[in-house]
Amino acid sequence: MKSKKAKKPEEVEVSNATEVSNAKPVAKKKTDKKTIENHKLAAAHHMEAAKHHLDAAKHYEAGHYEKAAHSTVLAYGHHAIAGEFLNDDAKHHAQTLKQTNYHF
Repeated sequence: MKSKKAKKPEEVEVSNATEVSNAKPVAKKKTDKKTIENHKLAAAHHMEAAKHHLDAAKHYEAGHYEKAAHSTVLAYGHHAIAGEFLNDDAKHHAQTLKQTNYHF
């Protein structure tokens, strides 16, 4: 069973509940574009992971434990990939703050 690739950042659907406004966000700097892309890619992988978790639950309910385990591993893989995008974004923010000499 092959898993589908995660959607591209521009294809990620965001529910109305999480939208702050209907206006399109304007990336102020090139750094903002990278942050936006990282968040969209992480979200795409989390949504793909959620699908695999739901598949795993269905397989467990049906008593198909091997299929359930397979879906679970796929879900964990997508969570790991999402985490890589979030880590990349955290590094990016740290570098940006260092360059601006921002101190907490």
